[in-house]
Amino acid sequence: MDKHTRTEIEAAVFRRLLEHLDSRKDVQNIELMNLAGFCRNCLSKWYAAAAEERGETVGYEQARELVYGEPYAEWKAKHQR
Repeated sequence: MDKHTRTEIEAAVFRRLLEHLDSRKDVQNIELMNLAGFCRNCLSKWYAAAAEERGETVGYEQARELVYGEPYAEWKAKHQR
């Protein structure tokens, strides 16, 4: 498999993970942290860090909006117990 194809597949998997997390708003970040060792906020931090490594500016709040599908404060008000 060439590098470009691998990157496309990995990107598709990441988008699918975000879709899955979006469909499971009932699963709280603390539950993800306890069971999997990462949560939506971790994904946001990793996203921002990966962008920075490539010379792009994506702030943490912007990355959280990409991961949560809406501003974090709105998601938290609607879904966090």
